[in-house]
This record gives sequence, C-alpha cells and structure tokens, in this order.
Amino acid sequence: MSTEREVLTWELFGRAGRELAGQVAADGYEPDLILSIARGGLFVAGSLGYALDVKNLHVMNVEFYTGVDQRLDLPVMLPPTPSAVDLSGARVLVADDVADTGATLKLVRDFCADHVADVRCAVVYEKPRSTVKCEYVWKRTDRWIDFPWSAEPPVTSRAPRVRDA
Repeated sequence: MSTEREVLTWELFGRAGRELAGQVAADGYEPDLILSIARGGLFVAGSLGYALDVKNLHVMNVEFYTGVDQRLDLPVMLPPTPSAVDLSGARVLVADDVADTGATLKLVRDFCADHVADVRCAVVYEKPRSTVKCEYVWKRTDRWIDFPWSAEPPVTSRAPRVRDA
C-alpha cells in the first residue's frame, strides 16, 4: 500500500455519491432497498437513497477494522442482523465506503445471496486487492483513505470491549 493518502472531503463526497448513483441509474438497476454496512456505509447509503429515490434503507453492523490498517482476522456481524423476511425476494444494493480486502462485503453479500432476488455492491473506493469486485465504484485506489467522517479522532474515547467472535 502506498504511504500517500487519498483524502475525501465532504464536498468531494457529495459529488462521489451523485456520480455513484448515476452509475446505478445508468445501469438500469432499481434496488428495492439499500443495505448499508455500518459505519462508513451509512453515509454512502444515505446519499444513494436520496439520489436514487429509495427510502427503504437497512443497516448491517460489521466489525473488521480496529485501527489504521489494523483488522480482526475475520469480519464479525454484530447484532441486530437484518431479518431474512425483510430481504426476501428484494433487489438489494449493498453500500459501503471502501472495498479494501473485500472480506466485509463478501460476508454481507453472501448473507444476502440466499434471501434476495439480486444483490449488487456500490462503494466509493475499491482497492486492487479486494476479493469482491463491486458493480458500482466511484474511484479505485491503493492508498489509505482519509474519510471526512473519520479523519479526526473521536471527541471522547470509550473503553475497549472484548467481543466474542
């Protein structure tokens, strides 16, 4: 990975969201719902939801990153997980900020695959090493990305918690 960083500002994110939505619309894909991968995917899903006129947004919480380029061995779904009934037969657009290794997107896509009519992925950034090649990508990079929502440290720190995998 390059030592240089990709810097995404709020203004640039606004443009990225519109252009990503434009790709989805130009492809003729009309999702019934957008499934965001929290936390970074929440911003992407909201942007896509408005631009594609999709009000049905769901959230899936997945923990993988623990710090800058530090991650768990495998991504872990955190409760609550979406109900299969809510996803049954739907066209689902999975939204996330970055496809880095692809492990998180694969976990979510595979979870959806047994329940939905069609699942596609939309990300702001995709890295060359990602095992998931997303249908909709705003920009490809091999750099570490500074997102506007995580560029500064938290206002307060919470004590680390041990989670069962």
